[in-house]
Amino acid sequence: GDLLPADGVLIQGNDLKIDESALTGESDHVRKSLDKDPLLLSGTHVMEGSGRMVVTAVGVNSQSGIIFTLLGAAGDDEEDKKDRKG
Repeated sequence: GDLLPADGVLIQGNDLKIDESALTGESDHVRKSLDKDPLLLSGTHVMEGSGRMVVTAVGVNSQSGIIFTLLGAAGDDEEDKKDRKG
């Protein structure tokens, strides 16, 4: 159940299965391997296996960071609209 703190590309893996439901809503665990679907995303959880990855993005540049930034921006837009009306 380790949480991935950054986006990356799998470079070594052993029967790695990831829970991506936080990002995709899909409840099935996703099998990751070097030749098929090697991308690992921050905010997801390792459910089985082990692996090593090369980090490609952290913080606001990661997939979860981009989502949170967009959600925050949308919230700011709503507050701006309320301020203009009232």
